[in-house]
Amino acid sequence: MTEWYNFCASAKWNTPHKLKADLRNASILKNNRVVINICGNKYRIVALMDYTRYGMLIRFVGTHEEYDEIRDIEQI
Repeated sequence: MTEWYNFCASAKWNTPHKLKADLRNASILKNNRVVINICGNKYRIVALMDYTRYGMLIRFVGTHEEYDEIRDIEQI
């Protein structure tokens, strides 16, 4: 987890395109949200991005199955 934090803390993602260039397994959603697949798509992270301040607010971390149970991605 420390390695992931350090990677994200040093990133300068000021657009969704720059994030996608570094994290090819990420899916860009509307309203500045992003879904990042990790561990061969076994786990997913949903984050709210603040591209202006290079910020990332983690809203969900869980398995692919737990993610599939989310009814409305806009609520997280």
